[in-house]
Amino acid sequence: MEMTTTQFANGAVLASVIEGVGVVTLNRPEARNALSSEILKALPKALSSLDQDPDVDVLVLTGADPAFCAGLDLKELGGSGGNIDPDASLEASGPFPSRSKPLIGAVNGVAVTGGLELALNCDFLIASDRAAFADTHARVGVMPGWGLSVLLPQAIGVRRAREMSLTGNYVDATTAAEWGLVNRVVAHDSLLETVHSLASDIRSNDQEGVQQMVRTYERTASTTIAEGWEIEASMGRDWLKKTNFKPEKVAQRVADIQNRGRSQNNS
Repeated sequence: MEMTTTQFANGAVLASVIEGVGVVTLNRPEARNALSSEILKALPKALSSLDQDPDVDVLVLTGADPAFCAGLDLKELGGSGGNIDPDASLEASGPFPSRSKPLIGAVNGVAVTGGLELALNCDFLIASDRAAFADTHARVGVMPGWGLSVLLPQAIGVRRAREMSLTGNYVDATTAAEWGLVNRVVAHDSLLETVHSLASDIRSNDQEGVQQMVRTYERTASTTIAEGWEIEASMGRDWLKKTNFKPEKVAQRVADIQNRGRSQNNS
């Protein structure tokens, strides 16, 4: 399989493309991929470059072993403090730039504090059996700014989220799956293979439809339930008009959909 790789921040962030899948890798393994000021600047650029690549349909975020991301680089935070800006804009925004394509988090090791927030901002997560999760904001003495207090309760419930944030305790991969933080746990050596298989499933769909689903979830997840129903209905109507919907188009796809369903149910 042919792969192209682009380096950002002197190789601290890698952006690779393989068979229509764009993989962003945090690449400071000696520092457990901690978020330095360099990485914080490079990560959005790497994701944007892949999101805008017409040959890429699905995005993946992972880390170079042994960690996914250990959060803010505490050495830099305790020194220059260059990787946190108290005067940053107070507008709500996550760690990633606006994107149109689905983003899978491949959590290969610990995802701590800012690293946990990176994971939470992905569309869904697949974890290695070596993964572990913790929110140590209160231990470090900083507060979340990438949506942790919103996204973590959405994933695991408010009481479990409060337990994680108030204790700073680690949650292992098996517990994370039981709580709903990750979709599934796989053997470490099978992580990227599993993620690429799921990416292939996504790529087998109509990509305009996939991107519309990404936009719909993005909008409905950040509002009330009642407003979410209205947003979904409105976006659905606009989609039908935009695509000039015709029943015969669906009919053409029925056989493929049924055959795929039979193959998955019989496996």
